[in-house]
Amino acid sequence: MPYFDTTYTNGVIAVREKRLLKEKIFRFCEVGVEDAFRMLGESGYGNGETAASVYEYENLIKAEEGAIDEFVRTYSPSAAEKNFLLLPRDFHNAKALVKSVYLGIDEKRLLAPSGLFPLAQLTACIQAGDFAPIKEFNAYLGGACEEVTALLQEEPSGAKAGAIFEKALYAALRDTAKGNAVLRRLLAEKADCINILTSLRAIDFAQAQGQYLPGGELTENELERFFTQDNEKLRRAFAKTPYAQFVGLCLDAKEKGLPMTEAEKTVSSFEVAYFEKRKFDLKGSEPFLYYVYRRRAENANVRIVFACLLAGEAEREIKRRLRAL
Repeated sequence: MPYFDTTYTNGVIAVREKRLLKEKIFRFCEVGVEDAFRMLGESGYGNGETAASVYEYENLIKAEEGAIDEFVRTYSPSAAEKNFLLLPRDFHNAKALVKSVYLGIDEKRLLAPSGLFPLAQLTACIQAGDFAPIKEFNAYLGGACEEVTALLQEEPSGAKAGAIFEKALYAALRDTAKGNAVLRRLLAEKADCINILTSLRAIDFAQAQGQYLPGGELTENELERFFTQDNEKLRRAFAKTPYAQFVGLCLDAKEKGLPMTEAEKTVSSFEVAYFEKRKFDLKGSEPFLYYVYRRRAENANVRIVFACLLAGEAEREIKRRLRAL
């Protein structure tokens, strides 16, 4: 099917949308874990995969993730959307594999479905320390593998390794999004929100500079305001920007001495919320992107619900953790 056949794709989405869990997610939070697991199965969740017990719920999530990725490969409006949605899989898996080699972490538990680079080949390259094929596929990914390998041989820091891969991913996504206004906007606003959070958490501006993600539109001079201006001036500075509400959310938590949980939730729910605001006026590739991000958000919520139910969390707390629906 040609990449540009969005009319056909939108018809496929209209049919598949009926399988979305939607408000059922909230119902899962209100019953016992076994009842929630039974209801999940009755909803057809898992793309045909079965799980012997609730403790195997991750098998169902991985099956759904694989199905979504296959949908992306088949129905992406263009190569840009396909690469933008699947490249993060490659970076996630490479990070897990490098950590497994040098930090002794069990990578099988952390691996996502294969992205654009075959997972078996990615595994073999990283285990052999041969990054040339990865660099040929994507220079940012290969460079991150090489840099993190060198780092972990000297300093076993999972946090630093994660930051290197994250910056490399956003640089790769920035290049992928060139020429695509929707993808550029998605990346820019999310990167800016993450950089705002980084600014508010860093000890000083120098530390923050080393952690800022590429792809955003806020300059370092604008981000430096978080270290030079008081909260009232910051609110005024961002009042007429797309980040006014987000900055207010962060500063409210900071002033109350609370963790920035709601701001973090906003970032994790960003893509769905972005399209939700204009869901009746979507055009071009937007219905496709909205559908994919909704399905991914539902997978994240299924993981949250069952992890929390198995941990004995209260209904109210579980609902508070859920991503945007």
